[in-house]
Amino acid sequence: MSLSEELKTALGPFRAALTAFEGAAARAAVEAVFAADAVLHLCHPFGDLTGGAAFFDSCLTPLAAALPDLERRDMIVLAGRTAEGQDWVGCMGNYMGTFVAPFLDIPPTGHLVHMRYHEFFRLENGRVTEMQMIWDIPEVMMQARAWPMAPQLGAFLCTPGPMTQDGLVVSGDGAAAFDHVVAMLTDLCRHPADPDPAVMRLETYWHPRFNWYGPAGIGTGRGIAGFRHWHQIPFLRAMPDRKLDAMGDLMSHWVAEGGYVCETGWPNMRLTLSHDGWMGIAPAGREVLLRSLDFWRLENGLIRENWVLVDLLDLYAQLGVDVFARLREFNKARNLGAIPLTDGLTT
Repeated sequence: MSLSEELKTALGPFRAALTAFEGAAARAAVEAVFAADAVLHLCHPFGDLTGGAAFFDSCLTPLAAALPDLERRDMIVLAGRTAEGQDWVGCMGNYMGTFVAPFLDIPPTGHLVHMRYHEFFRLENGRVTEMQMIWDIPEVMMQARAWPMAPQLGAFLCTPGPMTQDGLVVSGDGAAAFDHVVAMLTDLCRHPADPDPAVMRLETYWHPRFNWYGPAGIGTGRGIAGFRHWHQIPFLRAMPDRKLDAMGDLMSHWVAEGGYVCETGWPNMRLTLSHDGWMGIAPAGREVLLRSLDFWRLENGLIRENWVLVDLLDLYAQLGVDVFARLREFNKARNLGAIPLTDGLTT
């Protein structure tokens, strides 16, 4: 069995138990797979926790209370050893269920909802010793018509899995894919120090019909034009001094298999919000750190799909904006109680 298979097998009971969430079985699986002292770096508002029980109680339990038929749908699972000698598994997918009770003060809808997750697990001796996780909580707010911040520029959709439908059976040497993604990021960072946007050479790295699946709040873009207009132009206009991982205290962990690459960093970008134009945020003139957990799929040597989650709620918090306080103000006149649904046999 390869190292990748060993790592995926070790995490298997956790993934299986959450596929059709049942409280006692899910808790047992989480506590069995996670080391008691596992370090958990979780998106805002959960923060840093320790151990699988804390993850279950603070994150999964309230989510399952809001979505009693909660299910986890993995769409990509990658595993391998990083250049630093650490063993990581990266998972991308959607949590789904019927939203019948509030979640983090988000009002329920009574309908099926989806929430993308990017979850990365570092394993030692078959158990999780570190986790880095972003749940796209703004995605749930938008479905509840309760997103209290600026409208996003990109498209809103339930993020799909890979076009090739092979995200759960990825294998093989990913060195070429990794080198391609790193070269792409290197060229991206040549601008705006070089003011000519052509220096980024997007057409060299990206498929003409690629999809860039950004987090809710930014949205999805199609092709180079969509990527530029709905994400890159406002992002770089507002924060032209971006710095990526391997600079100072920034560090990313990379795994590549076959035509797939994933990267996690906590944080992995340092920027100064010096100008207007990104997500309606005023130019605060403050340095911010961004957590971005990403997946790429290459096709015929070009990036065809890129799944990106950024902890936008943490970004707002760094700027002194409490999105959840705004959410509560936004929804004062709404009924936040649970929604009782019958079996449909009676009216």
